[in-house]
Amino acid sequence: MDLSYADRAGIADLLADYCRHLDAMDLGALAALFTPDAAVTYGDTPALNAAGRDAIAASLARMWRWRRTAHHLTTLRLRAVGEGAARCEARVIAWHERGDGSTATVHGRYLDRLVRSTDGWRIAHRRMEELGSDAGFTVPLHQAPRAAPPPGWSAPAGLDP
Repeated sequence: MDLSYADRAGIADLLADYCRHLDAMDLGALAALFTPDAAVTYGDTPALNAAGRDAIAASLARMWRWRRTAHHLTTLRLRAVGEGAARCEARVIAWHERGDGSTATVHGRYLDRLVRSTDGWRIAHRRMEELGSDAGFTVPLHQAPRAAPPPGWSAPAGLDP
């Protein structure tokens, strides 16, 4: 089963709206992008997890500690998993600025379970995993898995100072 172009466009709009509303800190509009019973998990710390649309909005209020943010999505991989249901992996680059002007950037991925509702596509479950970050980003996110080097592998000489 494939997703139609209209479904793909609707999902892309949903994910773009998530970034737009989060960066604007429009928590009401952000919450409306989730199903009423949605769940999110960003890390093992309770403050990074929430269940239910209202709890998700309350949890994301933690983002007020940043003066500005810029979330950018790329590399969407979509697949249908049933009628009106889809999975999406999207890469995210999230830049954050503190009140003192210092910054923190994280590279990660959103792993989403999405459902089509009468209001359009909505996020039913989101897991974020960190792929890397700069030294300024210290939030304890889930770490994305990565394969270990094969036995006997060594780094090529002369590539790193």
